[in-house]
Amino acid sequence: MLLLSALLGGTLGGAASARPVAIGGVRQSAALDSRQFAGGEALAVWTLPRLGVAVRNDPQDLRLQLTRNQLTRELRFSPQTGWRAVGFTLSTRLPVPELAGGSLFVPLQALTALGVTVTADAPDLLDFALPAQVPSETLPPSPAVAGGVGTPTPAATTPATPTLPAPTAPNTPAFTPVATLGTVRVSRTLHRTVEVQRVVLELGVADARLTPFTVTREAAGLLVTLPGVSASPVTQKLESGDQLTVQPTATGAAVHLGTGGGRSELFTLDNPARVVIDTTTYTDTSVPPPINPDALPDGVTYRQQGRLHLLSFDPALYQPRVVSAPAGRTSGVADLVRSVGGVAGVNGGYFDPASSLPVDLVATGGLMTAGSLERRATLGFTAQGDTLFGYPRPRYVLSGADAGGAAYSVTVNSVRAKAAPDLLTAFVGDGRSSVGADGLTTLYAAPGRGTVLRALSGPVTPPPGTLSFTFDPARYPQLPRSAGSPLTVSLNWRAADAPWDGAVDALSAGPLLLQGGKVVLDPAREGFNTSASIWRPTRQVAFGTLGGKPTIAFLEHGSPETFAAALAGAGLRDAVRLDSGSSATAYVTGGYADLGGYLNTVWSRSVPNALVLVPRPGTTAAKK
Repeated sequence: MLLLSALLGGTLGGAASARPVAIGGVRQSAALDSRQFAGGEALAVWTLPRLGVAVRNDPQDLRLQLTRNQLTRELRFSPQTGWRAVGFTLSTRLPVPELAGGSLFVPLQALTALGVTVTADAPDLLDFALPAQVPSETLPPSPAVAGGVGTPTPAATTPATPTLPAPTAPNTPAFTPVATLGTVRVSRTLHRTVEVQRVVLELGVADARLTPFTVTREAAGLLVTLPGVSASPVTQKLESGDQLTVQPTATGAAVHLGTGGGRSELFTLDNPARVVIDTTTYTDTSVPPPINPDALPDGVTYRQQGRLHLLSFDPALYQPRVVSAPAGRTSGVADLVRSVGGVAGVNGGYFDPASSLPVDLVATGGLMTAGSLERRATLGFTAQGDTLFGYPRPRYVLSGADAGGAAYSVTVNSVRAKAAPDLLTAFVGDGRSSVGADGLTTLYAAPGRGTVLRALSGPVTPPPGTLSFTFDPARYPQLPRSAGSPLTVSLNWRAADAPWDGAVDALSAGPLLLQGGKVVLDPAREGFNTSASIWRPTRQVAFGTLGGKPTIAFLEHGSPETFAAALAGAGLRDAVRLDSGSSATAYVTGGYADLGGYLNTVWSRSVPNALVLVPRPGTTAAKK
C-alpha cells in the first residue's frame, strides 16, 4: 500500500557540483557548464554540436552521432530500449539522460564512448578537442530496425490534461520488478512569497542507478516514468493544491505531478534509492522572490536588523568585481550577476537614464571605461579581491619620446567616444561606437604593451575592449602617428588615501558613509545637493566591509544620514552609498532583499553596471 506522509520541514541533499567547459582551450560561457546528477557528470544535448556531435534532442528518441576520419559512430536512447550503439560496441553501462531546467543532459561517459576527445580533465575545468566541423542540421528520427527496436517515436507534445499509460493490475505486473515504489513523502515550506514543495519517491533499493527514469515536462506539471518499478495506484491532492497521481503500467510505474506552473528540479539519492522532485512556486508574482536565508550559497550570510538587510561574503571564497552592460545599454542586476557566474550583486553608480551611460568613474579589468568627476567616494578592487575606499582622480597618461628623442608625458583630457579637435580623448571600444573625425588621428594601444597597435585617420569603430586615443596631430605633435611606434599607456590614480595603483576595478558613487567604523558623511565635500531628490528618504544601498567581509547593505527606507547611522550600529567598518532610490537592487542567488512592496516594473529596473561577488578560482564555491 502506498503511503503519503507530509513531513514538514524535511531536508534532503541536493545535486553535486559541476565544471566549466572549454573547447580547444577556450573557456566557454557558463551556460555550457557541465551538470552533476546521481549518475555522474553530464552535458546539455543542445551544446553538443559545438563538440562536433550531431544530435536529435528528443527525450523519447535521442540520437548522438560523431563522424571522424570518415567513420561514423552513434548512440541512441529511448525509454523503451535504453542506450544502443550503432557502428561500434558499447562495452559499459551508461547512466540514463536527465531532464533539468528544461534541457536534456547526457552523461559524459556517453560522449567518451562515442569518441569525443577530452584534452583536459581537471577539477576546475573540462576541456574538449576542437572539432573538425560543427554540425548544423538536426538528425532525423531513429530509423526502424528488425523487431521494431528503434522505431521512430514522435516528439513529446504538451497535452491539455495529463496522459498516463494504461494501468495493469496493481499486484500482477507484466514484468519482473527491480524496485517497488513503497512510500511517497511530501514536505512543504513557505518563505514569504515563495513556496517550496518536495516530493520524495522511495524505491525500496539501495542504488538509484538500478531504477533509471525519464521526465516529460508539461505546461502545468511533469510526468516521471519509472521502468521496472511496481506501484499501487494513488491519486492525492497535496497541501499546496498540486495533484499527485501514481499509476502502474505494463512496464513499470508512472508518476504525474500537476504543479500549476511551478518550476521543478529532479535529482536522485541513494541508500535508499529516491527520486526527489523540488518545485518552487511564487505565490505573489507582483513582487520579486525574497532572499531565503535557508538556501544561501556556501560562505554567504544574511542578517536583518530592523529595516536594514546585510549580505556578507567569505573573502576566502568570493571576491568583488565591477561588471558592466555594453556601453549605452542596461541590464538587470541578476542578469549581470549570472553573466559572470556570480552569486550576488548590487547596482552600481549613478547614470543618465536617457543615454544609459555612467556619469562617474567606471573601471573594469584595468581599463577606465568612464571618466571620473574627481570628487566623489570611490570603491576599488585589486586583482586579489581587496577592497579600497577613497577619493582617487584617475587619468590616462601617455608617455614616450618624440621624433627628436625628447621625453614627453601627456595627460588624457576625457574618456568618451565623441572626439573634439582641442582634446585628447580616450575610449574603450564596444564594437558599435565610432570615434575620431576627419583631420584627427586615432591610436589603438594597451597598457603594458609599450607600442602603438594601430594608427588610423578619420572616423573609426574600435573593436570591443580596444583602448583608443583620438587627437589632433597639430595640437599634439609629440604623439606618434604610426603602428609600432613606442608608446607607454598608464592609468595614474592620483590618490594617496589607499594603494590605488593595485586597483583593477573601480566605481565612483558616494557619499562615503563610514570610515573606520565612524560616520563620515560630508555631502558638501562630494558636491551633493541635499535639497535635491538624490538626497530624499528612499531605498538605500551601499557596499562596505563587516568583520573583514565584503558586504552588501540595503535599507528599506530612509535618508543617507539614517542609512549611515544604521550601518555604524550594525558594526560595519567602511561603506560607500551606491545609486539609491528606484535603481536600488540587492540580489543573491534565488532572491532579492526586501523591497517594501515595489512592483516588478521597479524591482527589475535595469542598470549599466553592478558590483558582483564572484567565486574565487579553485575554491569550492567556484565548483558549484
